[in-house]
Amino acid sequence: MSIRIISTVKAPGAVGPYSQAVKAGDFLFASGQLGINPATGKLPDGAAAQAEQSLKNVGAILQEAGVSYDDVVKTTVYLSNMNDFGAVNAVYASFFKKTLPARSCVEIGKLPMNGDVEVEVVAYCK
Repeated sequence: MSIRIISTVKAPGAVGPYSQAVKAGDFLFASGQLGINPATGKLPDGAAAQAEQSLKNVGAILQEAGVSYDDVVKTTVYLSNMNDFGAVNAVYASFFKKTLPARSCVEIGKLPMNGDVEVEVVAYCK
């Protein structure tokens, strides 16, 4: 099985000893993406805006790997407050239209940079 590291400047760089994504065989495993604007290095205000930027960051990584949102088979959404579920879900639905991946959504104690949302994905690379 071949393993390839995926990296793009169109998404925020890793802030620790990990890769933005790893393509292993027919699958792409993308690390969790906060809603950091890659141009400014800052988080926008609010869970919905952070979810949108997070999913744009995911999209940049998917594109670099040669796949799209339609190839995503599993997502995990981390929320710092489950009360933001509805707002984040509405944003999420605007990115996944054709193929709805399996998903987990969990509230956690704290995200890096005091973020509200983080999204990680697994995609199938045809």
